[in-house]
Amino acid sequence: MKQFAELIRTIDGTNKTNLKVQALTEYFKNAPEQDKLWTIAILSHRRPKRPVNTTQLREWATEISGIPSWLFEESYHIVGDLAETIALILPSSNNSTDKSLSTIIKELIELRKKTDDEKKAYLKENWLGLNYYERFVFNKIMTGGFRIGVSQKLMTRALSNATNIDKDILAHKLMGSWTGENTTYNELIFEDNEVARRGKPYPFYLAYAIEGDIEDLGDVSQWSAEHKWDGIRSQTIVRSDEIFIWSRGEELVTDKYPEFQSFLEYIPNGTVIDGEILPYKNGEILNFNDLQTRIGRKTIGKKLLQDVPVVIVAYDLLEWQGKDIRDQPFEERRTLLDQLVLETRKKASIQKPDSDFPLLLSETMSFSTWDEMGKERALSRKRKSEGLMIKHKKSPYQVGRKKGDWWKWKTDPYSIDAVLTYAMRGHGRRANLFTDYTFALWDNGELVTFAKAYSGLTDAEFRKVDAWIKKNTLERFGPVRSVTPHHVFEIAFEGIAPSKRHKSGVATRFPRILRWRHDKTIDQANTIEDLKALIPKDGDLI
Repeated sequence: MKQFAELIRTIDGTNKTNLKVQALTEYFKNAPEQDKLWTIAILSHRRPKRPVNTTQLREWATEISGIPSWLFEESYHIVGDLAETIALILPSSNNSTDKSLSTIIKELIELRKKTDDEKKAYLKENWLGLNYYERFVFNKIMTGGFRIGVSQKLMTRALSNATNIDKDILAHKLMGSWTGENTTYNELIFEDNEVARRGKPYPFYLAYAIEGDIEDLGDVSQWSAEHKWDGIRSQTIVRSDEIFIWSRGEELVTDKYPEFQSFLEYIPNGTVIDGEILPYKNGEILNFNDLQTRIGRKTIGKKLLQDVPVVIVAYDLLEWQGKDIRDQPFEERRTLLDQLVLETRKKASIQKPDSDFPLLLSETMSFSTWDEMGKERALSRKRKSEGLMIKHKKSPYQVGRKKGDWWKWKTDPYSIDAVLTYAMRGHGRRANLFTDYTFALWDNGELVTFAKAYSGLTDAEFRKVDAWIKKNTLERFGPVRSVTPHHVFEIAFEGIAPSKRHKSGVATRFPRILRWRHDKTIDQANTIEDLKALIPKDGDLI
């Protein structure tokens, strides 16, 4: 545990990538194997299930520290991190632990079965037996969220340095449903486990946004374009007469989409399809908000299946006849994919002519000029897409986000001028500033809230707004303050749809601050009717 805590302290104390990689590399060379396994698991967001809920953590930390609960909550809002707040308010200690990271985690796993009194006694013993930083890391293991600037890609790079295994091979090994409880470090990193490999996805290839002029990409004839669909990026795997559906966040979501079980009847073993899960009904793509009604549900009922059916829109083929074909040029992979989808749909229609087979093909397009492609991009919203994906016809399917072969050329966002009405403290380095804002639009002479946003301003602008908020607060609601309506901001967002759940009657997707409108007064801000006018005419209620 001491070694792991020092690793986290070192990584958290620098913003230099090379120093982070160096610290991780040394750790992976020298730490015990079981500790290395759990370090990989924690940094891959595979920490063990929390044995104590956050309410208990707050109550017991407050009791042990001897402070009133209101003071703890105020401290929490200032610090912005629960694990750090608990580590700070408990009595200071110069103690340290000889327990290993894997021992601590084993104890936390066993703690799940204990009574509340036993849990409280265990936490008190460890909180008072650890120094501040060990205590902070101990709390972080329970609460999750090691936000220390270590991406999976960076960790894989360090692991590659320590093991001399190619980082792309390691990226694939670290995919899938493994945990620190169902494997060992040696099995995960060095062995080829056939059972685990059966349902393992490939690392996703991610695109960068277009930078500069589109013409900078060169000869347009070398590029293939298709619409960028607004759904859930996924891999569909058919192996050994089983189907596995993975989201880009490495979550196995097969049970969430029972429609896709029919693929087993028509898609051959040894097939991996990259595509997008979209809500799709009566030949039309629905809103992403419709899809959200299925996300996070533990059970998918018959009515929901009828109201929001889904399809996979396929756009790449990663494995065919059991062979990894990611190194083949994109145009060759697409030829195979086109044949697969067309033949599969034909088989399904012959055997079940009345069924809507939930596998579609994302159309690829070629253009003779960039202007022609730009005209197609202008039609994106009409086609229910976010813009275009542009892929070099000779490109392999790479690992992670790489520049050069795949680009996303998104449509310009919607935007509207709104009034700042509420503010809340931020988190992390912004915990002392009010940076999370609520915005409103005019409706019959009243300001009605419609969106929240917390990004888009510079640090200097956030500080100016924060200073103004503290001087112009009308009411306080815990960490939230209502403020005098005065400042106008241009708010950008990617999607918009009618909503019965929002007071404004409208739901926006990915709202963010585009700019601070110093040139406008609040009477020049837009109205709810202006916002509703942006909704596509065929938008459905969500």
